[in-house]
Amino acid sequence: MDMLRGEQIAEANLTDWRKLAQGLHARYLVDDFGTGARFVAAVGEAGDALGHHPRVSIGNGYVDLKLVSDDAIFRDDEGTEHVVEWVTQQDVDLARRITEIAADHEVNADPASVSDIELGLDTARSATIAPVWAALLTGSAESQGRGSPSDEIRDATGRVPNLWFGDADQHETARQRFHIEVYVAPEAAEQRIAAALAAGGTVVDDSNAPSLTVIADQDGNKGTVCVDVSAAKKD
Repeated sequence: MDMLRGEQIAEANLTDWRKLAQGLHARYLVDDFGTGARFVAAVGEAGDALGHHPRVSIGNGYVDLKLVSDDAIFRDDEGTEHVVEWVTQQDVDLARRITEIAADHEVNADPASVSDIELGLDTARSATIAPVWAALLTGSAESQGRGSPSDEIRDATGRVPNLWFGDADQHETARQRFHIEVYVAPEAAEQRIAAALAAGGTVVDDSNAPSLTVIADQDGNKGTVCVDVSAAKKD
């Protein structure tokens, strides 16, 4: 099934869901664990009917859901097809059904609170160093390039954050090569950045804001607040 572009996701008008990194994310607020468990059971039945299921995390007062297809089709500029992890129509269909289930169970979505973390490592030799990180992070060589046409490291069970490799000059001077990428909902980005600045951080690059805003701590270590503006609903 073809992957959906950001504009297609935005047109789906998924009120409870936000596109972060590769997938759709939702958080539902519940009064107690039993309510959350019953809600998740109903979501499971809906997933059974559609032959597709979300990743689920349940905690004190919330249920977090992520929808992503591991067999989405991406076509590059030459027309070559790649199987990737990304949002497809089956994710959109299940997201809509889960929104209906949430209403039936009287649980409310909190879309502004969703977040996702990825690691970035700048290197000129991703193919060389990726096997080391695949082994360290997941213990499996199969996680290198999983669900991606690149050398990105992705654990099939989601135990650790994805690690992607950014381009860097092989002979550049020593600098920070690792950074954290924090994906947030579009409506949460301004508050998240303001909180980091109030805590002593500084904006070092907002040339690609609101998609990417790079913030440094007092020691110069950098993190990036990321927003998928292409998939955001247009007012």
